[in-house]
Amino acid sequence: MTDYYEILGVPRDASAEQIKKSYRKLARELHPDVAGEAGEERFKDVARAYEVLSNPDKRQQYDMGVDPSSPSGGAGAGFGNGFGFQDIFETFFGGGGQPAGPVPRARRGQDALVRMDIDLAEAAFGAKRELQVDTAVVCGTCGGNGCRPGTDLKTCDVCHGRGNVQRVARSFLGQVMTTAPCAACQGFGTVIPEPCADCSGEGRVRSRRTLTVNVPAGVDTGTRIKLTAQGEVGPGGGPAGDLYVEIREKPHDTFVRRGDDLHCTLQVPMTAAALGTVLDLETLDGEQEIDLRPGTQPGQVVTLKGLGVGHLHAGGRGDLNVHVDVQVPTALDDEQTELLRSLATLRGEERPEPRLSAAHPGVFSRLRDKLSGR
Repeated sequence: MTDYYEILGVPRDASAEQIKKSYRKLARELHPDVAGEAGEERFKDVARAYEVLSNPDKRQQYDMGVDPSSPSGGAGAGFGNGFGFQDIFETFFGGGGQPAGPVPRARRGQDALVRMDIDLAEAAFGAKRELQVDTAVVCGTCGGNGCRPGTDLKTCDVCHGRGNVQRVARSFLGQVMTTAPCAACQGFGTVIPEPCADCSGEGRVRSRRTLTVNVPAGVDTGTRIKLTAQGEVGPGGGPAGDLYVEIREKPHDTFVRRGDDLHCTLQVPMTAAALGTVLDLETLDGEQEIDLRPGTQPGQVVTLKGLGVGHLHAGGRGDLNVHVDVQVPTALDDEQTELLRSLATLRGEERPEPRLSAAHPGVFSRLRDKLSGR
């Protein structure tokens, strides 16, 4: 390989400035206008040497034994017949070993993701749902091999079924054999002489299927249910990937879910809150009695144990929390007004003294919920 450092008259560890300075000096001395035809060839050599050594990438290649300016596409004089540095690398790191054999046509399919909407009751108790999905399935015409019925795969004439081809190249190491995937069969070792008309040789087609999904109690928005081997069938009729069903829970008209607990608001008249009463409340479990004690206050929470959402992967259920909203009458007739005034007189509340106290955090959270429509 031509020694460019010797041509420029610089050491191998020369700096970029040294290389440039030497080139300018030689270029002035050997320019055809100065040296005539006698210096023309040397001038070309100097220019080629400077082109390589002034470029950091090309210089690095040259220092590793590859001449970037060589007509062979990167190989130096000692790397004849088109055998370059990449071939040497492959030889030492797996490219020049024994052939690995043909690549299987049947490969695993991709996983698929679909979304399914469920209501609160299905999330609370679990459910069994039918789900339609569009995925790739094995072609029923060719059975997955990609060939037209009555035909079969043919051994590749180029690689003779090996899936790869070998070539011999000369280098400073001597003769080296490398392997590469066969371009004629893409490494499969076989070709499809007559592809199936339905799948175009893919071995799979798209189809709509109906699957049964068991939704466990306690799922929430974002929960994913894995259906093993129900995803896309792979090329060549390969095994199917997995199907993931992502849950989206629809809002409920009455109940708000927080974790596995449910919350709702119960509006009661002022008199019922003061005197106490028993009311019927419609829940996910049907009608349930709720006992309001005398003197129930606005914002008070009555908890019905075990009437919430089932715990995912565990026994038991959350609770149902009933928030009491005491309704103050806004339109009173004369008799009602007189009765309330009499009650106020009896309780000494005709002109009550205002009593201020620190606001409880729950006041602001309830106000926030009302403003946001929750």
